[in-house]
Amino acid sequence: MKSILMIGMGKFGHLLCMNMAELDNEIMIVDEEEERLADLLPIVTSAQIGDCTNVEVLKSLGIRNFDVCFVCISGNFQNSLEITSLLKEMGAAYVVSKAERDIQAKFLLRNGADEVIYPERDTAERAAKKFSSDHVFDYLELTDDYGIYEIPLLKEWPGHSIRELNFRARYQVNILGIKTGEELSLLPSADHIFEKDQHLMVIGKKKDVDKILHRM
Repeated sequence: MKSILMIGMGKFGHLLCMNMAELDNEIMIVDEEEERLADLLPIVTSAQIGDCTNVEVLKSLGIRNFDVCFVCISGNFQNSLEITSLLKEMGAAYVVSKAERDIQAKFLLRNGADEVIYPERDTAERAAKKFSSDHVFDYLELTDDYGIYEIPLLKEWPGHSIRELNFRARYQVNILGIKTGEELSLLPSADHIFEKDQHLMVIGKKKDVDKILHRM
């Protein structure tokens, strides 16, 4: 459990807050508009109405008490940049700021952000990867070269074990889990025998996963 400050409770802020709350984090939310806070009050530790470009408002929050500060402002990059900079100046331990374009990310990183996230871009890339292939059921990009994929079995795999197929050496990817229906078994042993209709969660270079997909 961590202590989280979230500034800017638009659509992304709402979703992030709800997911953070489900993981039992202690969350304080801040926004200029009271109506953006109302529905989140039952799941957060505290909430405050205020303009965080105002130094006094930020000081009143006790910035140093939070493990992570999220700047989730949309539509006003100047405010996002200013708040990011102020948070770091006030001793914030770790600042994560939302960006919509690469140029915004560069400015945020130069002005105090420890990390930048691109929720719209990341969602778009994930959807593009998933829906452009009939054989990718889910996808998470880790770096430009590596990703985690949910893929079906090749027709020759059922009835054979991971060890028999010499899977890692032959395909250059690692199996993180095996999905049977909605049940996911993580880190299967080398003696696991593949069954028809199972899916694999694999991690590896995109070029190596693509070689498997091209055989389906």
